[in-house]
Amino acid sequence: MVSTQPRGTARLYALDVARAFAVFGMVVVNVGPYTTEGISSLIIRALNGRASILFVVLAGIGVTFLARRALNKGITRRSTLLWRGLLLFLLGLALQLLDHDVNVILTTYAALFFLAAFMVRMPMRWLFWAAVASTFGGPVIWILVRQLTNFQIDPARFGDSLPEILAAIVISGPYPLVVWIAPFFLGVWLGRQPLGSPVVQRRLIIGGAIAGFGAFGLAQLLVRIFGHPDQTVVGWDRLVSAFGHSQMPLWVISASGTAALTIGILLRLVPRAGKGIRALVAVGQMPLTAYCAHLVIIALVVPKPPENPAQGLWISLAMIAALVVFATIWMANLRYGPLETLLRRPPSFLQVTYRPPERHRRRAYNRPYPRHPKRV
Repeated sequence: MVSTQPRGTARLYALDVARAFAVFGMVVVNVGPYTTEGISSLIIRALNGRASILFVVLAGIGVTFLARRALNKGITRRSTLLWRGLLLFLLGLALQLLDHDVNVILTTYAALFFLAAFMVRMPMRWLFWAAVASTFGGPVIWILVRQLTNFQIDPARFGDSLPEILAAIVISGPYPLVVWIAPFFLGVWLGRQPLGSPVVQRRLIIGGAIAGFGAFGLAQLLVRIFGHPDQTVVGWDRLVSAFGHSQMPLWVISASGTAALTIGILLRLVPRAGKGIRALVAVGQMPLTAYCAHLVIIALVVPKPPENPAQGLWISLAMIAALVVFATIWMANLRYGPLETLLRRPPSFLQVTYRPPERHRRRAYNRPYPRHPKRV
């Protein structure tokens, strides 16, 4: 069934479905566990480090759309992005205190929003090459700092000092900003593309497949040639690896490629899916609420860690079903999710209203009325 929605709406629905898939993937990975054997473990390992990268790429795309809407509504993009970054920062620190044994991504997410307040106006060429430079430069910086300081990978939480929080976000945490800014740059760059164009969609699918599977295959080849890197120390031999959350270039390229591939496929398929995807769209329209809810469920409802990957996968599927039902009912009655309502508009004391330059207002005021067509 072909959707009758306008092309712009269908494109937004495709991104909503992609956000839902990113949340589902993080649920599966965070519930875990995974070993080296079995189909269930293979599914979890395949999603590890890829669902979160998809989440970040979509954040970059969303920031581009948000900047446009903010200006249209008369509030500057900077105040909107800074407000969202502040809320995400506080949520991330608070959620890390729960007993879920999960590294919360929201503090790094918040830092990306803070930076986005100053990067959304970067030229297209700069965005692309910034993504390339951070893909290769970020891991090198991470290795150098790790060798010089021998830091432990601990997430930021309430109770840490400000230098400890900043260090965890930028370099020493599970989602170091110096590495994770690369897929975010890519997302902002993609958000500037005409995503409704079949040509762009085809490039996302083909280029994403080449990057995703090519980088992973190259890593497997390099490991066979040079051997597995020593996991007990952080050395330059890690540069050949592409396992999830290794913070290495081949992993960033592979995970970003599969993210682009997923987005390209959904941009093609969702407009043809009709009403059957409403439940997924609902989850994708409240991704922050769904993400935070799954952490609370793991901490308070799941009694103990799953004994094996198969059990963990069943628990994840039950949790995903609960999130889908909740999101469908909520979005059928309200326009925004609970936490998304807080993010939507900065408080009045943080709002900086936007007025067009004087020359634009004068030009609009002095513009002559349109001439009536001549009568025949």
